[in-house]
Amino acid sequence: MFRIAILVVVLLVLIGIYPALLLFRSTHSDIKIDPAPKALGASTPLKVLIANPHGFRAATVWLEQDGARGWRLHAVSHARRWSWKVSEPPRQLSFTAAGKKDGKGKLIVEVVSNDLGAASDRASYDVEVITRPPAVVADGAQHYINQGGAELVSFTPSGYWSEAGVRVGQHESRSFAKPGSVTERFSLFAFPWDVPAGTTPVVFVKNPAGTEITATFWNKVFPKSFRKREIELTDAFLDKVLGELDPGGSGDKIERFLKINRDMRRANNKTLADLRLKTAEKFLWSGAFQQLANSKVESQFADVRSYMYKGKKVDEQVHLGFDLSVVQQNPVVSSNDGNVIYADRLGIYGNCVVVDHGYGLQSVYGHLSSIGAKVGDAVKKGQQLGRSGATGLAGGDHLHFTMQLDGKQINPVEWWDAHWIQDRVLSKLK
Repeated sequence: MFRIAILVVVLLVLIGIYPALLLFRSTHSDIKIDPAPKALGASTPLKVLIANPHGFRAATVWLEQDGARGWRLHAVSHARRWSWKVSEPPRQLSFTAAGKKDGKGKLIVEVVSNDLGAASDRASYDVEVITRPPAVVADGAQHYINQGGAELVSFTPSGYWSEAGVRVGQHESRSFAKPGSVTERFSLFAFPWDVPAGTTPVVFVKNPAGTEITATFWNKVFPKSFRKREIELTDAFLDKVLGELDPGGSGDKIERFLKINRDMRRANNKTLADLRLKTAEKFLWSGAFQQLANSKVESQFADVRSYMYKGKKVDEQVHLGFDLSVVQQNPVVSSNDGNVIYADRLGIYGNCVVVDHGYGLQSVYGHLSSIGAKVGDAVKKGQQLGRSGATGLAGGDHLHFTMQLDGKQINPVEWWDAHWIQDRVLSKLK
């Protein structure tokens, strides 16, 4: 009898230990909606990621407004309270949320873990419910656009919107409040050189719920042919470039040059594009922009360059600017009024200065031998910024000059023309 009693006690202890171990191994759930929702429209796709090594027994998602629950999504799994398994991968729930009443709300996700502990976890997100779609009407003006150039369109958005601008292919340009108007906006936008001339630009408005509305406007795009040129790489040029841009590097000279010509060029152009966010929301310039006085054009905008080494083509890149030469260390001046937003080394551009002229329009001055301006300077048209040189990826003393519009590099020739500025920009803002 004593032995039986001991066995019974041991059995009871074992029976008690297993649940205790299961409770000890029970876990909470990690709940995430990425990106976190800020608004819900009439139909907004959402994805909830639930991570728990035991999985979940139940997951419930609902929208709460004014203390009342709206729609409700409920997902369940087969209960495994007594399972020892702890290797469930994260699970994603994809669904469409639908708001019915405009206003503030709270999106709530509640998850019960699929183990003996059955822990309940909750995540909530404050959201704006938006059921009214935005709308937009573009102006009725004629818009003649050069491939690689710029244009201005005004439009009137309405309804609930948070973002508005112009899209050309995959490129978007922001809009700004039109001076003197409480309802109209305008976008000074680029038609990038590498976007097919048959692409139709559109104005767009979006709301935080993801709803987008577009509108077309009258336009005629003029295709442009861009020059093709061969650049012969000499050992002397390679040694100069590598010594400046890849000091201490080793290996094949051509491979090192290609890394500079491709990867560094891409990174430098991104740095320039990101300067779009450092723009004044007003016009800082006046009149036509100035080409460097008495300069000779060595290369034009969007020249397609084939790089040759010992008779063999090793690379091809597009030169997005004008190469202008006068004499060595010639004074380089600002092409128009603006604020200096960059004045430093910039890879293939060498010593570089960027001037912001407002509303996303900026001018770029590269390969300088010296910089005579600093970030924050307000400069006037004709004010010296530095001197020409051969820094960066330059084979001789010259100024690399280009302009960019909301981060997209454009042909500066248009901005050297007072007649074009009046017709294409100023007349549309009256």
